[in-house]
Amino acid sequence: MMRAMIQPRNLRQQVVVEKKRRNVIFFTVIALASLYMGASLLFGNMGLIKYFGIQKTKNKLEAEMKHIETENQRLKAEIHSLKHDPYYIEKHAREDFGLAKPDEYIFQFQNDNNRNIR
Repeated sequence: MMRAMIQPRNLRQQVVVEKKRRNVIFFTVIALASLYMGASLLFGNMGLIKYFGIQKTKNKLEAEMKHIETENQRLKAEIHSLKHDPYYIEKHAREDFGLAKPDEYIFQFQNDNNRNIR
């Protein structure tokens, strides 16, 4: 009879030990899976680090695109002025090509900074 009393106690201890072992294994697997998913989230092919790099590139390209659009609008306005505004055409011809009206003279002055002073 004494043996029957010892057996349930050992059985209970075995159950407790087995439950502890299963809990350790379960939480270890959960911890490893969480660690893998976290590393994948940060460093993976579609991870946060790559996302922030792509976001930075996107912002840079959008700023460049905005600058190019502004330059494009300025050039369109200049083309329109060159086609339709006679005063702008005259100004452009005088400044860029050195043209003058038949009764005008053009004077060009040298800059003093260009001369070598000894």
